Amino acid sequence: MTTRQYGRNFLPFFLCLCLLLGGCSPHDSSTVPSAPSIPDTGSAAEQTKGSRDNSARVLSPSADGKDIYKCDAATVDASNVSEGYLIAAYKGKNKKVKLQITGPDQVTYTYTLHGGSEVFPLTAGDGAYKTEILENITGTKYAAILSENIPVKLSSQFGPYLYPNQYVNFNEKSLAVAEAVRLSEPANSDLDVVSAVYSYIISNFTYDYEKSAEVSSGYLPDVDTVFQAKSGICFDYASVMATMLRSQGIPTRLEVGYMGEEYHAWLSIHIRDSGWINGIIEFDGKNWELLDPTFAATSSSPKDFIPENSKYITKYVY
Repeated sequence: MTTRQYGRNFLPFFLCLCLLLGGCSPHDSSTVPSAPSIPDTGSAAEQTKGSRDNSARVLSPSADGKDIYKCDAATVDASNVSEGYLIAAYKGKNKKVKLQITGPDQVTYTYTLHGGSEVFPLTAGDGAYKTEILENITGTKYAAILSENIPVKLSSQFGPYLYPNQYVNFNEKSLAVAEAVRLSEPANSDLDVVSAVYSYIISNFTYDYEKSAEVSSGYLPDVDTVFQAKSGICFDYASVMATMLRSQGIPTRLEVGYMGEEYHAWLSIHIRDSGWINGIIEFDGKNWELLDPTFAATSSSPKDFIPENSKYITKYVY
């Protein structure tokens, strides 16, 4: 076991909070590649069982205690960073605690810690991740109580996009996981699964405009609550759909950034032999365009609202 003990280091600085999600440095916008055509799968009830294995493939993060960084009030378990995640836990009394992770791409992610163990993705590939836990002193002033550069060598590039984490939080008992199994039953390929799940979300979920107007900084989707309500904001839509696809073994990135001047969330998926398909919104029988279930569900004619890909600027990936 590797254990590192820290005292309190009261070096104050100001955290940069970007609307709902933390961080300060943007990613570059990504190019949207074309994707193969996908047949209309219809509803699962109307289809016979497909050739694809539709059983749930839920990965469970674990804090194995083999590589731990800690201070009196907090712990970071880095035992499984090769799988694309670390687990942080805060047990102190401070009411406002942040975790900052800066990867080798120098993009800083800022998270709110809520007590107990929480999972955080490592989405910048191989390299050193500066990881800090910070307690609030006053106002927007925070002090680092734990700081460490954690080396990461991923066993697979897809790990961060298959495991659950603080933003896409699910387990084998989640309702969305069970629904994904049902929807995937007639599928012959991963693309069939994406089509079925996507169609289900945009057909059954409604946008919660009141919630959108009232949501506060640090909001996290509760996948089961959103799934039962069949209503939510863009962040909710993306988290539920990412849950369903990840639980079927399909690497799915939850991305946040700007669509024009509005802060927004959307998805990108990885299809074997095709690579990453970024920013899809709607499948018209031949082409995918911007996989953004919020716009597809809230527009009476999604084709009338296809934002320019260049206006989608990705800031953070989860």
